[in-house]
Amino acid sequence: MKVTQDQVLAWRLRRQSLAPRTTASVADLVRRLAGVQAQVASSAELAVATRRLGPVPGAVEEALDSREVVRTWAMRGTLHLLTPDHMAAYLSLTAAARTWEKPSWQRAFGVSPEQMTALGEAVEEVLDGRTPTRQELTAALVARGGFAGLEEQLTSGWGAVLKPLAWTGRLCHGPNRGNRITFASPRDQVPGWAGVPEPEEAARTVVPAYLGAHGPATPEAFDAWLTRGSSRKAALRGWFASLGAGLTRVEVDGVSCYARTEDLDALAAAEPSREVRLLAGFDQYVLGPGTSDTRLLDAARRKAVSRAAGWISPVVVHRGRVVGVWEFTDAAIDVQLFGECPQVPGKALEAEAAHLAACTGRAATLSVRTV
Repeated sequence: MKVTQDQVLAWRLRRQSLAPRTTASVADLVRRLAGVQAQVASSAELAVATRRLGPVPGAVEEALDSREVVRTWAMRGTLHLLTPDHMAAYLSLTAAARTWEKPSWQRAFGVSPEQMTALGEAVEEVLDGRTPTRQELTAALVARGGFAGLEEQLTSGWGAVLKPLAWTGRLCHGPNRGNRITFASPRDQVPGWAGVPEPEEAARTVVPAYLGAHGPATPEAFDAWLTRGSSRKAALRGWFASLGAGLTRVEVDGVSCYARTEDLDALAAAEPSREVRLLAGFDQYVLGPGTSDTRLLDAARRKAVSRAAGWISPVVVHRGRVVGVWEFTDAAIDVQLFGECPQVPGKALEAEAAHLAACTGRAATLSVRTV
């Protein structure tokens, strides 16, 4: 089967509840998007709100408080919102790369695999029925002895030493205490928590979830999204092969990709999109294929979207492609359109600005310039 990239982009917009928008719950959207990056809480809120017909401020925090979704370190070592039923599978495939066992990781963070094992066991005990802050968790671990030399790593805002503990199901984020994060055991946060499954089992959940949101795609694109390309290649091939007839190879403008077999009819029927959308920073529509995908974003414009320190800009999407960036200023929504892209209809931008105002409560005054 052959489809065009224009068809794929139009299909993705629909699958990701961007065109048309939806009345789905936060949990349903998180599941449909194969997780929502939550490194920046306001971006996660906006990523959900921009997809809803009737956005409700604070909907993500409400879903976290009610445990409809859970926040934890997952794909690419970044914080994500995940649904309780799928969380363990995402963690399993992220952990399968065993990055903390690699010499380069040990040199960078000064923690051996043996220390990580001991740390995981201690964290499980400390978190049993409790939700400490990072400082409280560190103090409890240091007081036990054997971890005093890890105090700097444990208190680091990047959480590098804590991430493998999240991937192996030892901890996740608990409810915020004011403006301070807390940690909890998945046993306490996820009803019916049964631990992290074997990767081969997890792949049967995660690969279709990714392709259902971001496909058709290659295994390499999937791995870039999952671990920044750190998965073992034989394991990666095995995960895709294990899905058998559930996946079908399709050709997208000459590139061989995998799609869910159940999506083939919808892909074939997709008509190229003319929609305009203003998307949040760190939006899944961009993160799924990645900013290096030149079918989504021109290579010459990548630095405008993928910026220093891992920051992903809010973007303007037209006809399924990134055609500009935007930001809130004190007085307006400042839209910067890429000059080489097709002209974006002004009325569509105004409608999107009005939707952003409904999402955020901020003024919808629009400022548009070409860069």
